[in-house]
Amino acid sequence: MMKLGYVTAIVPELTFEEVLKTASAIGYQCVEVMCWPKGKATRRYAGITHIDVAELDEASISQITDLIAKYGVDISGLGYYPNPLAPDQAEAEQAVEHIKAVITATAKLGLSRMNTFVGRDWTKSVDDNWPRFLETWRPIIRHAEEEGVKVGIENCPMLFTQDEWPGGKNLAASPAIWRRMFEDIPSDNFGLNYDPSHLVFQQMDYLKPMREFTDKLFHVHAKDVRVDPHRLDECGILAHPNDYHSPKLPGMGEVNWGKFFSVLTDTGYQGPVCVEVEDRAYEGSLEDRKMALMQSHTFLRNFLPK
Repeated sequence: MMKLGYVTAIVPELTFEEVLKTASAIGYQCVEVMCWPKGKATRRYAGITHIDVAELDEASISQITDLIAKYGVDISGLGYYPNPLAPDQAEAEQAVEHIKAVITATAKLGLSRMNTFVGRDWTKSVDDNWPRFLETWRPIIRHAEEEGVKVGIENCPMLFTQDEWPGGKNLAASPAIWRRMFEDIPSDNFGLNYDPSHLVFQQMDYLKPMREFTDKLFHVHAKDVRVDPHRLDECGILAHPNDYHSPKLPGMGEVNWGKFFSVLTDTGYQGPVCVEVEDRAYEGSLEDRKMALMQSHTFLRNFLPK
Protein backbone atom coordinates (compact mmCIF):
# COMPACT_ATOMS: atom_id res chain seq x y z
CA MET A 1 0.00 0.00 0.00
CA MET A 2 1.25 3.48 -0.82
CA LYS A 3 2.14 5.64 2.16
CA LEU A 4 1.92 9.42 2.32
CA GLY A 5 4.87 11.26 3.82
CA TYR A 6 6.88 14.45 3.65
CA VAL A 7 10.46 15.47 2.93
CA THR A 8 12.09 16.78 6.10
CA ALA A 9 14.12 19.51 4.35
CA ILE A 10 11.29 21.98 4.94
CA VAL A 11 11.69 21.85 8.74
CA PRO A 12 15.45 22.20 9.34
CA GLU A 13 15.01 23.61 12.84
CA LEU A 14 13.20 20.51 14.14
CA THR A 15 14.92 17.57 15.76
CA PHE A 16 14.37 14.09 14.36
CA GLU A 17 11.85 13.40 17.12
CA GLU A 18 10.01 16.64 16.35
CA VAL A 19 9.94 15.68 12.67
CA LEU A 20 8.19 12.42 13.57
CA LYS A 21 5.88 14.11 16.06
CA THR A 22 4.81 16.64 13.42
CA ALA A 23 4.18 13.88 10.89
CA SER A 24 2.11 11.88 13.37
CA ALA A 25 0.05 14.90 14.44
CA ILE A 26 -0.87 15.73 10.83
CA GLY A 27 -1.46 12.13 9.79
CA TYR A 28 1.56 11.38 7.62
CA GLN A 29 2.68 7.78 7.60
CA CYS A 30 6.34 8.30 6.73
CA VAL A 31 9.10 10.87 6.22
CA GLU A 32 12.07 11.10 3.87
CA VAL A 33 14.88 12.05 6.24
CA MET A 34 17.60 14.47 5.18
CA CYS A 35 21.13 13.27 5.92
CA TRP A 36 23.52 15.97 4.74
CA PRO A 37 26.94 16.14 6.37
CA LYS A 38 26.90 18.76 9.07
CA GLY A 39 28.06 22.16 7.89
CA LYS A 40 26.99 25.23 5.97
CA ALA A 41 24.24 24.83 3.36
CA THR A 42 25.19 25.67 -0.21
CA ARG A 43 21.65 26.32 -1.47
CA ARG A 44 18.02 26.40 -0.35
CA TYR A 45 16.73 23.14 1.18
CA ALA A 46 20.31 21.79 1.41
CA GLY A 47 22.65 21.14 4.31
CA ILE A 48 19.91 19.74 6.54
CA THR A 49 20.77 16.90 8.90
CA HIS A 50 17.99 15.08 10.72
CA ILE A 51 20.06 11.90 10.94
CA ASP A 52 23.83 12.30 11.10
CA VAL A 53 25.16 9.16 9.41
CA ALA A 54 28.69 9.93 10.59
CA GLU A 55 27.56 9.32 14.17
CA LEU A 56 25.26 6.37 13.52
CA ASP A 57 26.15 3.77 16.12
CA GLU A 58 24.15 1.04 17.84
CA ALA A 59 22.83 3.45 20.47
CA SER A 60 21.58 6.00 17.94
CA ILE A 61 20.08 3.27 15.76
CA SER A 62 18.19 1.98 18.80
CA GLN A 63 17.00 5.50 19.61
CA ILE A 64 15.79 6.05 16.04
CA THR A 65 13.98 2.71 16.06
CA ASP A 66 12.29 3.54 19.38
CA LEU A 67 11.11 6.93 18.09
CA ILE A 68 9.68 5.36 14.94
CA ALA A 69 7.72 2.94 17.11
CA LYS A 70 6.63 5.70 19.50
CA TYR A 71 5.12 7.93 16.81
CA GLY A 72 4.03 5.24 14.35
CA VAL A 73 5.78 7.02 11.46
CA ASP A 74 8.15 5.13 9.15
CA ILE A 75 11.20 6.39 7.29
CA SER A 76 10.51 6.22 3.54
CA GLY A 77 14.20 6.63 2.76
CA LEU A 78 17.30 8.65 3.54
CA GLY A 79 17.92 11.70 1.36
CA TYR A 80 21.07 13.57 0.32
CA TYR A 81 21.13 15.68 -2.84
CA PRO A 82 24.61 17.01 -3.74
CA ASN A 83 26.46 17.23 -7.08
CA PRO A 84 28.80 14.21 -7.30
CA LEU A 85 29.85 15.25 -10.81
CA ALA A 86 30.76 18.82 -9.86
CA PRO A 87 33.73 20.28 -11.75
CA ASP A 88 35.38 20.99 -8.40
CA GLN A 89 37.07 17.66 -7.67
CA ALA A 90 37.07 18.07 -3.90
CA GLU A 91 33.35 18.84 -3.86
CA ALA A 92 32.61 15.85 -6.08
CA GLU A 93 34.72 13.45 -4.03
CA GLN A 94 33.09 14.58 -0.78
CA ALA A 95 29.65 14.09 -2.33
CA VAL A 96 30.47 10.58 -3.57
CA GLU A 97 31.85 9.46 -0.23
CA HIS A 98 28.85 10.80 1.64
CA ILE A 99 26.41 9.19 -0.80
CA LYS A 100 28.11 5.87 -0.04
CA ALA A 101 27.93 6.61 3.69
CA VAL A 102 24.20 7.32 3.46
CA ILE A 103 23.69 4.08 1.52
CA THR A 104 25.52 2.21 4.29
CA ALA A 105 23.43 3.98 6.94
CA THR A 106 20.26 3.04 5.09
CA ALA A 107 21.19 -0.63 5.38
CA LYS A 108 22.17 -0.28 9.04
CA LEU A 109 18.74 1.15 9.80
CA GLY A 110 17.05 -1.76 8.05
CA LEU A 111 15.73 0.50 5.28
CA SER A 112 15.70 -0.15 1.54
CA ARG A 113 15.73 3.30 -0.12
CA MET A 114 18.25 6.11 -0.46
CA ASN A 115 17.52 9.15 -2.67
CA THR A 116 19.96 11.55 -4.34
CA PHE A 117 21.08 13.32 -7.55
CA VAL A 118 23.30 11.92 -10.29
CA GLY A 119 24.98 15.33 -10.60
CA ARG A 120 26.46 17.10 -13.62
CA ASP A 121 29.16 19.47 -14.75
CA TRP A 122 26.72 22.14 -15.91
CA THR A 123 29.26 23.68 -18.29
CA LYS A 124 29.42 20.50 -20.43
CA SER A 125 27.02 18.58 -22.65
CA VAL A 126 25.35 15.32 -21.66
CA ASP A 127 27.74 13.36 -23.87
CA ASP A 128 30.78 15.10 -22.41
CA ASN A 129 29.54 14.29 -18.88
CA TRP A 130 28.86 10.65 -19.69
CA PRO A 131 32.31 9.04 -19.18
CA ARG A 132 32.62 10.64 -15.77
CA PHE A 133 29.04 9.67 -14.90
CA LEU A 134 29.86 6.02 -15.58
CA GLU A 135 33.18 6.16 -13.75
CA THR A 136 31.49 7.71 -10.70
CA TRP A 137 28.22 5.83 -10.57
CA ARG A 138 29.17 2.25 -11.37
CA PRO A 139 31.03 1.90 -8.03
CA ILE A 140 28.23 3.66 -6.15
CA ILE A 141 25.62 1.27 -7.49
CA ARG A 142 27.86 -1.72 -6.79
CA HIS A 143 28.04 -0.51 -3.20
CA ALA A 144 24.24 -0.17 -3.10
CA GLU A 145 23.86 -3.72 -4.42
CA GLU A 146 26.20 -5.03 -1.74
CA GLU A 147 24.18 -3.22 0.94
CA GLY A 148 20.79 -4.23 -0.51
CA VAL A 149 19.73 -0.61 -0.98
CA LYS A 150 17.78 0.89 -3.87
CA VAL A 151 19.09 4.29 -5.01
CA GLY A 152 16.39 6.60 -6.35
CA ILE A 153 17.62 9.46 -8.54
CA GLU A 154 15.39 12.52 -8.42
CA ASN A 155 14.61 13.83 -11.91
CA CYS A 156 15.19 17.47 -11.00
CA PRO A 157 17.39 19.18 -13.63
CA MET A 158 18.81 21.62 -11.04
CA LEU A 159 18.57 24.24 -13.76
CA PHE A 160 16.85 27.22 -12.21
CA THR A 161 19.29 30.05 -11.62
CA GLN A 162 22.30 31.71 -13.21
CA ASP A 163 24.87 29.63 -11.32
CA GLU A 164 23.30 26.43 -12.72
CA TRP A 165 23.25 27.64 -16.33
CA PRO A 166 23.36 26.35 -19.04
CA GLY A 167 23.20 22.60 -18.37
CA GLY A 168 21.91 22.26 -14.82
CA LYS A 169 23.55 20.28 -12.03
CA ASN A 170 21.73 16.96 -12.46
CA LEU A 171 21.90 14.85 -15.63
CA ALA A 172 18.78 12.82 -14.90
CA ALA A 173 16.26 15.31 -16.29
CA SER A 174 14.50 13.41 -19.09
CA PRO A 175 13.29 9.95 -20.15
CA ALA A 176 15.91 9.78 -22.91
CA ILE A 177 18.67 10.23 -20.33
CA TRP A 178 17.08 7.82 -17.83
CA ARG A 179 16.89 5.18 -20.56
CA ARG A 180 20.56 5.66 -21.34
CA MET A 181 21.50 5.61 -17.64
CA PHE A 182 19.70 2.36 -16.95
CA GLU A 183 21.04 0.70 -20.12
CA ASP A 184 24.64 1.59 -19.22
CA ILE A 185 24.25 0.73 -15.52
CA PRO A 186 21.74 -2.14 -15.57
CA SER A 187 20.91 -2.77 -11.93
CA ASP A 188 17.80 -3.53 -9.94
CA ASN A 189 19.19 -1.12 -7.32
CA PHE A 190 19.32 1.90 -9.66
CA GLY A 191 16.07 3.77 -10.27
CA LEU A 192 14.07 6.96 -9.87
CA ASN A 193 12.77 9.19 -7.13
CA TYR A 194 10.05 10.49 -9.43
CA ASP A 195 8.76 14.07 -9.21
CA PRO A 196 6.17 15.06 -11.85
CA SER A 197 6.64 18.79 -11.33
CA HIS A 198 10.08 18.82 -12.93
CA LEU A 199 8.65 17.70 -16.26
CA VAL A 200 5.93 20.35 -16.32
CA PHE A 201 8.08 23.44 -16.82
CA GLN A 202 10.06 21.49 -19.45
CA GLN A 203 6.75 21.13 -21.36
CA MET A 204 6.85 17.32 -21.07
CA ASP A 205 4.27 14.63 -20.36
CA TYR A 206 4.59 13.67 -16.67
CA LEU A 207 2.27 10.63 -16.96
CA LYS A 208 3.89 8.68 -19.82
CA PRO A 209 7.25 8.02 -18.06
CA MET A 210 5.51 6.22 -15.20
CA ARG A 211 4.23 3.64 -17.67
CA GLU A 212 7.64 3.04 -19.28
CA PHE A 213 9.74 3.14 -16.12
CA THR A 214 7.35 1.22 -13.87
CA ASP A 215 10.08 -1.04 -12.48
CA LYS A 216 12.31 1.98 -11.80
CA LEU A 217 9.84 3.88 -9.60
CA PHE A 218 11.53 3.50 -6.21
CA HIS A 219 10.20 6.63 -4.48
CA VAL A 220 7.86 9.50 -5.41
CA HIS A 221 7.92 13.20 -4.55
CA ALA A 222 4.63 15.11 -4.50
CA LYS A 223 5.38 18.66 -5.57
CA ASP A 224 3.43 20.90 -7.91
CA VAL A 225 4.57 23.74 -10.15
CA ARG A 226 2.87 26.75 -11.69
CA VAL A 227 4.05 28.11 -15.05
CA ASP A 228 3.02 31.77 -15.42
CA PRO A 229 2.24 32.61 -19.08
CA HIS A 230 2.48 36.36 -18.46
CA ARG A 231 6.03 35.91 -17.21
CA LEU A 232 6.94 33.36 -19.89
CA ASP A 233 5.67 35.73 -22.59
CA GLU A 234 8.13 38.31 -21.33
CA CYS A 235 11.30 36.19 -21.16
CA GLY A 236 10.73 33.00 -23.21
CA ILE A 237 11.79 29.42 -22.47
CA LEU A 238 15.49 30.26 -22.90
CA ALA A 239 15.41 32.34 -19.73
CA HIS A 240 16.31 30.92 -16.33
CA PRO A 241 13.26 28.79 -15.37
CA ASN A 242 12.79 30.66 -12.09
CA ASP A 243 11.92 33.68 -14.24
CA TYR A 244 8.66 32.04 -15.37
CA HIS A 245 7.74 29.20 -13.03
CA SER A 246 7.17 28.65 -9.30
CA PRO A 247 7.11 25.48 -7.17
CA LYS A 248 3.73 25.14 -5.44
CA LEU A 249 1.93 22.87 -3.01
CA PRO A 250 0.11 19.88 -4.52
CA GLY A 251 -3.17 21.05 -6.07
CA MET A 252 -1.98 24.61 -6.62
CA GLY A 253 -0.17 24.15 -9.92
CA GLU A 254 -0.33 22.40 -13.27
CA VAL A 255 -0.19 18.74 -12.16
CA ASN A 256 -3.49 16.89 -12.45
CA TRP A 257 -3.17 14.78 -9.34
CA GLY A 258 -6.23 12.67 -10.10
CA LYS A 259 -4.68 11.56 -13.39
CA PHE A 260 -1.27 11.23 -11.75
CA PHE A 261 -2.50 8.80 -9.09
CA SER A 262 -4.71 7.01 -11.62
CA VAL A 263 -1.61 6.14 -13.66
CA LEU A 264 0.55 5.53 -10.58
CA THR A 265 -1.90 2.99 -9.18
CA ASP A 266 -2.14 1.30 -12.59
CA THR A 267 1.62 0.71 -12.48
CA GLY A 268 1.20 -1.25 -9.27
CA TYR A 269 3.40 1.14 -7.31
CA GLN A 270 3.30 0.41 -3.58
CA GLY A 271 5.98 2.75 -2.27
CA PRO A 272 6.02 6.09 -0.47
CA VAL A 273 4.71 9.38 -1.85
CA CYS A 274 6.41 12.25 0.00
CA VAL A 275 5.32 15.89 -0.13
CA GLU A 276 8.22 18.18 -0.97
CA VAL A 277 7.38 21.73 0.11
CA GLU A 278 9.23 24.43 -1.83
CA ASP A 279 6.37 26.94 -2.08
CA ARG A 280 7.73 30.33 -1.06
CA ALA A 281 4.26 31.59 -0.20
CA TYR A 282 4.40 29.25 2.82
CA GLU A 283 7.94 29.87 4.02
CA GLY A 284 7.49 32.89 6.27
CA SER A 285 7.72 30.90 9.48
CA LEU A 286 7.80 27.38 10.88
CA GLU A 287 4.06 27.61 11.47
CA ASP A 288 3.52 28.56 7.83
CA ARG A 289 5.55 25.54 6.71
CA LYS A 290 3.62 23.24 9.03
CA MET A 291 0.45 24.71 7.55
CA ALA A 292 1.78 23.81 4.11
CA LEU A 293 2.30 20.23 5.26
CA MET A 294 -1.23 20.10 6.68
CA GLN A 295 -2.76 21.56 3.51
CA SER A 296 -0.81 19.15 1.29
CA HIS A 297 -1.88 16.19 3.44
CA THR A 298 -5.54 17.23 3.31
CA PHE A 299 -5.41 17.47 -0.49
CA LEU A 300 -3.43 14.33 -1.28
CA ARG A 301 -5.29 12.13 1.18
CA ASN A 302 -8.13 12.13 -1.37
CA PHE A 303 -6.04 9.96 -3.67
CA LEU A 304 -4.46 7.46 -1.28
CA PRO A 305 -6.02 4.84 0.98
CA LYS A 306 -5.44 5.53 4.66
